[in-house]
Amino acid sequence: MEIKKKDIKPRADLYCADLYEANLQRADLQGADLQGADLSGADLSGADLRDADLRYADLRDANLQKANLQRADLHGADLRGADLQGADLRDADLRYADLRDANLHGADLHGANLDFSCFPLWCGSFNIKDDGRLIKQLLGHIARINCTDKELQKWINKIPKKYKNDICKRHKIEEV
Repeated sequence: MEIKKKDIKPRADLYCADLYEANLQRADLQGADLQGADLSGADLSGADLRDADLRYADLRDANLQKANLQRADLHGADLRGADLQGADLRDADLRYADLRDANLHGADLHGANLDFSCFPLWCGSFNIKDDGRLIKQLLGHIARINCTDKELQKWINKIPKKYKNDICKRHKIEEV
């Protein structure tokens, strides 16, 4: 296979860039280095951020509706209050990301890694798409709750032990 210069896309270097409230609607930022960038309040709706490096980026209150974030590295990103409705986050790295008050309604999280993230437990996380990884992780955590409500504890006890132990293996803690 012959690779021509026109086939090689330059990777945008926006490391630590100040893009506060920038209008980046439908921007092609595929593979861009946005590590540590200030994108708070930015409009990134419909933007192509596939494979982008957004580690530790400030995306507070950013509009990421229908953005393509496939395989994006969002490790440690601040996504508090971000609007991720309909965003494609398949295979994204969201470890240690802060998703408090983020709207994930309809977001696709197939294969996304949410380990050690702050996941929103409010209506904004309704209707997300998951391949089972997140559900297993949530069940694993629920299974380890010692609930004083006897009726709820009966339901918790019905969670298969493998979910309790899967979370332990991933986080290297003692199994039950």
